[in-house]
Amino acid sequence: MNKPVTHSLRKRLLWFVLAAILGAAVLQAGTAYRGALRQADAMFDEHLQQMARSLRSGVPLNLPLEEADDDDRFEVYVQIWGLDGTQIFRSTRSALPPRAVLGFSDVEAHGNRYRVYTLQTALQTVQIAQDLDARSARARALAVRAVMPFVLLTPLLMLAVWWVISRSLAPIERARRQVAGRRADDLSPLAAEGLPDEVRPLVDELNLLFGRVRGAFEAQKHFVADAAHELRSPLTALKLQAQALRRNGDAPAEREAGIARLNQGIDRAIRLVEQLLVLAREEAGAAAGAAAPVDLQEVVKLAVADVLPHALHKQIDLGLVAGTPPPQPLRVTGQADALRVLLRNLLDNAVKYTPAGGRVDVSLALADGHPELTVEDSGPGIPPEDRDRVYDRFVRAGAEGGRADEAPQTGSGLGLAIVKAIAGRHGATLQLGSSERLGGLKVDVRFPATPDSSAA
Repeated sequence: MNKPVTHSLRKRLLWFVLAAILGAAVLQAGTAYRGALRQADAMFDEHLQQMARSLRSGVPLNLPLEEADDDDRFEVYVQIWGLDGTQIFRSTRSALPPRAVLGFSDVEAHGNRYRVYTLQTALQTVQIAQDLDARSARARALAVRAVMPFVLLTPLLMLAVWWVISRSLAPIERARRQVAGRRADDLSPLAAEGLPDEVRPLVDELNLLFGRVRGAFEAQKHFVADAAHELRSPLTALKLQAQALRRNGDAPAEREAGIARLNQGIDRAIRLVEQLLVLAREEAGAAAGAAAPVDLQEVVKLAVADVLPHALHKQIDLGLVAGTPPPQPLRVTGQADALRVLLRNLLDNAVKYTPAGGRVDVSLALADGHPELTVEDSGPGIPPEDRDRVYDRFVRAGAEGGRADEAPQTGSGLGLAIVKAIAGRHGATLQLGSSERLGGLKVDVRFPATPDSSAA
C-alpha cells in the first residue's frame, strides 16, 4: 500500500513566496545593474565632450590633463592639431595614434583600448581619450553601488514575509494541536477566535460535526439505558413463566396455559427487540436506500396490507377513505421503506387501541402544495395534555390512562417515537388531534412541498 503524499501548507507557501521575492529581486538587481552601466557610459562620454568643447579656443596653461583618482589608468589623454596638421599639444604618457576620427570611436593602441572623442573647429582639432578598462571598472563600481540596496533589502523582505506567514498560519497550527491533543470522548467545540476567514468555515463545520456526533452518542447512551431497563421486565417475566411451567408440568391444562403465556411473552420480547432496532436505525438516519420520489398511494397500499390481518382478527374496518386519493399520483421525496414503517406503526397503534368492531381510516390530500397523510380511528383517543409525551420512548398511552384498550400492556411504547424519527428525517410535521368523523385519535403527517406534489 502506497503511503499518501502529504505536504505542509506553511512550507509550500513560504517556498513559493520566498522564491518569487528572490526571483524578482535578482531580476530587478540585474536591470538596475545594466541601467547603471549605461548611465555611467553616457556620463563619461558627456565628460569627454565637455572637455573637448572647453579646449576649442586654445590650450590654457592650467589645463587639468589628468583626473585625480587612485587608479592612474583613469586619466584623460589630450591631443591637439592645427589647421595644417601640425600637432600643437600632446599630453604626457599618451599612447594614442597620431590620427583621429571625428566624434566617438574606440581605439586600440599598444595593447590597450581607449574611448576617444574628436572635435574639429575652425582653428584646430581636439582629441580627448580615456582608458576603456579603467572606465569600465569605474562604471561597474557605480553599478554595484546602485544594486546594493536590493542586496541588503531582499533578505530583510524575505525575513519579514516568513514572519508574516508564520504568524498568519499560527491559528491553524493551534487548532491542529487542539484536535490532536483531545481525548476520544471530547467532542466540545473548537475555539474559532483569531482564525482567518478562509479557515473559519472549516472549523465551524467541524464543530457542527462534533455536535452531531455528540448528539448521536448521547442518544445511544440513553437508548442503551432505556433498552436495558425495558428488556428487563419481559425477560424476567419469561423466566418466571418458565419456572411456573416446570412446576406445573404434570397438569396438561396448566401446562398448555403456561406454554401460551410463554409464547405471548416471547412474541412481546421479539416485537420489542424489533422496535428497538428500527428506532435505532431511524434515529441514526441509516435506513437503507437513498432519497427518491415516493408514491404515497403505493406506501398506503403496502402498509394497509401489513396491518390488515390484525385488523381482520379484531373485526376492524381498515382501509383508504373513498374519494380521498388525488387525481394524480401524490409523491414526496424520501425513502419508501421508511415511510412504509411510519404508516405501519400509525396503523398498528390505531388497530391496537381501537375496540373490536371499530374503524380505522387512511386518507391522502394535497393542502397548499403540501402532501398530507391522515390516520383516524374510532378508539378513545389521547387527551390533549398527553399528546406531547407520547412521542417519547417507552411511554404507553394506554398504560398512563390516556387510552383504554383490551390489553394496555402489550405495546412497547416505541411506535410513535419511530414515527417521529422517520418524519423528522423526511422534513415532515406530526399533529395529533381528535377525529370529528370517528371520534377517536387523528394523526396528520404533513410533508414538504415538492415539484411533483405541486404539479399533482
